[in-house]
Amino acid sequence: MAANRQGSRGLWTLLTGPVVWAVHFLVCYIGTAIFCARAGDPEADLAPVRLGIGAITLVALAVIAFVGIEADRRSGPGLVFECPHDEDTVRERRQFLGYATLLLAGVSFIATLLVALPALVIPSCR
Repeated sequence: MAANRQGSRGLWTLLTGPVVWAVHFLVCYIGTAIFCARAGDPEADLAPVRLGIGAITLVALAVIAFVGIEADRRSGPGLVFECPHDEDTVRERRQFLGYATLLLAGVSFIATLLVALPALVIPSCR
């Protein structure tokens, strides 16, 4: 029963990085669209939106980094990147989930940075 709970928690942890990235994406783009629609001027300065996107990005990156570090820590002493993890043992399952979570956290970290990148280069709603 405890191993089943551990596996369920590992699956939720596996999905945390991509979910944080997706929420970050939606908040950034929908927030910018609402700001530009309310401004009514295509030349409206995006400075407040840039600050918001910067703050949200820092929070999202911190959460994703925490998930990646936790995945490495929970997978056992010295995450072994030997593949395949195909034995039916608790240790192998932990290592597989830890490795997969670490990879997804890395991809989500990069994707979050790329979502925030337009805020650095686009000065107005146009």
